[in-house]
Amino acid sequence: MIGWVFTTWLKIRNGYPLENGWGKPLYPQKNDETVERVKLLSQENAQLRAELGAVKDRLANVERIVTDSGHGLDREIEALRGRAN
Repeated sequence: MIGWVFTTWLKIRNGYPLENGWGKPLYPQKNDETVERVKLLSQENAQLRAELGAVKDRLANVERIVTDSGHGLDREIEALRGRAN
């Protein structure tokens, strides 16, 4: 059983078609529904990539704000300590 799983995985990984119980290759069936589904998934993928880019930009801005305000706060605290002494 484990050997069959491994050889099937190896075939898929290297681009060979799957085989049925008689050793004949099984090719994926293409019909209008699958083509439309691939098209919709491709569009969704493009939208998600765009959103991910926007989220990365926002995260970079938040990181900059957090790190900059932290250093500014440290300087203000040190300035207040300097005045107290």
